[in-house]
Amino acid sequence: MISAIPLFGGLPVGPELLIILLVLVLLFGANKIPKLARSTGQAMGEFKKGREEIEEELKDMDDGEEGSTLDDEDDEFDDLETETEKETSA
Repeated sequence: MISAIPLFGGLPVGPELLIILLVLVLLFGANKIPKLARSTGQAMGEFKKGREEIEEELKDMDDGEEGSTLDDEDDEFDDLETETEKETSA
């Protein structure tokens, strides 16, 4: 006996899918379903675009941090100390 392996894990098929579609039509109406699908697609596109921008900024920050070292920051702090000492002694 050969058993059928579902192609998609938990996706509804057959009568379950028809019931879900019927409920969607009853809730939103036949005219609003295309608008709902379009707005969902636009929202997903904006989310993907925002995610890519954040990933790019994080990558740029990582690249920028590799060039600077703690020694550079210590030198800047030492310069500030000497300027402050000059101002207080004058």
